[in-house]
Amino acid sequence: MAAVTGWATNWLAIQMSFYPVRPLGLGRLEWQGVIPRKAEKMAHICVDRTLQAFGDLNAVYEELEPRRIVEQVISQIGPRVDEYIDEIMYQTHPVLWDNLPLFLRNRVYDWARQQLPSRIEALVDDFRDDLNDLVDLKALLSRELRRHPDLMNRIFQQAGSVELKSVIRLGAVIGGLLGAALVPLWSRFPEPWVLPVGGFLVGFLTNWLAIHLIFSPAMPRRFLFWNVQGLFLRRQPEISEVWARLVAEELITVERVADAMIHGAQGDRTRAMIQKHLRPLLDSSPAMRLMAQVSVGVTGYTELKKAMYQTAVNATGEVFADPAFNRERAPVVARVLAGQMKALEPEAFQGILRPAFQEEEFRLMVVGGVFGALAGLLQFAFLGHLPF
Repeated sequence: MAAVTGWATNWLAIQMSFYPVRPLGLGRLEWQGVIPRKAEKMAHICVDRTLQAFGDLNAVYEELEPRRIVEQVISQIGPRVDEYIDEIMYQTHPVLWDNLPLFLRNRVYDWARQQLPSRIEALVDDFRDDLNDLVDLKALLSRELRRHPDLMNRIFQQAGSVELKSVIRLGAVIGGLLGAALVPLWSRFPEPWVLPVGGFLVGFLTNWLAIHLIFSPAMPRRFLFWNVQGLFLRRQPEISEVWARLVAEELITVERVADAMIHGAQGDRTRAMIQKHLRPLLDSSPAMRLMAQVSVGVTGYTELKKAMYQTAVNATGEVFADPAFNRERAPVVARVLAGQMKALEPEAFQGILRPAFQEEEFRLMVVGGVFGALAGLLQFAFLGHLPF
């Protein structure tokens, strides 16, 4: 019975770590899975430990190969330059654009296509220097984890699937050993309270041991014939690979970083940089200057610029939303994160995952103890109905 209790309490502790994804219950009885509730904290610690060791987001940007980003932007926007110009002109000066001679229109199209590569390259170089200031990575993670509270669950479940199954199996072994230790006590003192109290201790201790077996000891230690180390720490390289891949595919994607640049706290600064590099497309174009002087005037020219800047911002979001490009660049981010997680000392690696659990360990152990006490009561009731 104690072995079953140990298995069940460890299974329950793991389920309570993951579920429910959203808070359930009221007041003091409210419960949310430890990992969904602490997802932001764990993600922030992970970013602090890994990116701080690597340098900063600018260094990650270098690994993404800015030249490849330039190529992506040009490949997506280049074929649509005529479409974008038509959209801008019909939005601001439709009559003028309809009546403009075709050769002048073509001059505008050709000018934009010629200037686009140098403008994009200069813009990407500018981002390289300021990316760490333009993107609040912690705010990005917090936003995404609030939108998808199950993300961290999936990361833990995939990265630590082997360890979680081992903990449940060990619960049965530990519970069985503790239950065997209770047999002499029950034989000598067959009091009604012995089995419930013993069951509470079995449930409490198996959960305590399960949690500590995941994270402790940080460094390998010799115990009799075995080297003992925390289950997560023993597989640090494999867990780092899985963790980094999922974070790169689900959280720190090129699309989400670009979105954070444009719509985050420093979005105005990002848009100003886009404007700075696109302004020459208008100011240096002979055809556009001629149109401005002859037909639209200063006010119309200003409206034209505003429309162009907004179209450029929208196009930037579309460019980096390309699923194929995000899939292609994700392994680069994953390689950076995984490399740094693997290089962490075991204590530092433990520090990424453990702090959030430490705040909830006692509650998990008490729940295990209560479950064990109920099992003890059932066992006492069952023994009370036996003929002997």
